Amino acid sequence: MDKKLLKYLNEHMTPEDPVLEELYRETHIRFVNPNMSTGHLQGQLLSLISQMIRPEFILEIGTFTGYSAICLAKGLKPEGKLYTIEINDELREFSQLYFRKAGVDDRIVQLTGKAQDIIPGIDQTFDLAYIDGDKREYTQYYNIIIRKMRPKGFIIADNVLWGGKVLDGASTDPQTRGIIEFNEMIKEQGDIEKVILPVRDGIMVIRKI
Repeated sequence: MDKKLLKYLNEHMTPEDPVLEELYRETHIRFVNPNMSTGHLQGQLLSLISQMIRPEFILEIGTFTGYSAICLAKGLKPEGKLYTIEINDELREFSQLYFRKAGVDDRIVQLTGKAQDIIPGIDQTFDLAYIDGDKREYTQYYNIIIRKMRPKGFIIADNVLWGGKVLDGASTDPQTRGIIEFNEMIKEQGDIEKVILPVRDGIMVIRKI
């Protein structure tokens, strides 16, 4: 996105929470692939969606350093919980620190491992789910998650435009193929409503009928 346009957008939305601003900065200093962090624009969108839905239970695949989890947790009902899954156990302590700083640590359940192994063992029905894990596994995530969603629940999937690579139907890159196959599967689903928002790398919003 053009830097001037991004500056304009930032000036015309709710200012970034100081804790999230620090989290974003420290992520860029300390970790490889810091652009995986959600950032202010997308984070604010996730926060507002969560606040509109007012979920009791949220499921997130791909904690990374915790930015999106903090944003989503802002919409939880008073006794609500967010279950967030991260395969990299080296990120746990860092994200936990910022959950405490943001005052949401008592509402977030951190789980470490493969989402496909963990989700079937969670005895919970979810109102909102956020998919931002391994792009090769999006279809698997969805097929497991949809059975855990309440009717009229929402699933949000990140990176569904994948830098425009989704237009290359002949791509053999595993990550690109994973996103393309996920998008095509969702396109054919008749028991959901869906839309792709061209925000950052593409956000798909799905509503279970």
